[in-house]
Amino acid sequence: MTDETFASNAALALAMASAGFALGLVYFAALRRTVDGVAGGNGRLFLSALTIGRYGVAAILFTLAARLGAIPLLATFLGFLAARVVALQAVRLGAIDAARTLRRPS
Repeated sequence: MTDETFASNAALALAMASAGFALGLVYFAALRRTVDGVAGGNGRLFLSALTIGRYGVAAILFTLAARLGAIPLLATFLGFLAARVVALQAVRLGAIDAARTLRRPS
């Protein structure tokens, strides 16, 4: 493998990891909105469309990454997982802040 090939593969992997991260942030934000909507008993049609849209966009990106090869697919998935970690941490911090607010005497 030449240095030029390695550099282009690394750039592609970084780009796909970034795309996976961006997709993950949008995906998990939409998931959170869906969960809140289901818990609140809000519009089934909108929530169904949001779910199908989430799955569809993820399938398109992962299919594109798979067509580019194993390394771009793995990079995309790692970016998606990194976004999952960020989303879960945000939910946990939000839950901690909410619990602190409830415990404070007024």
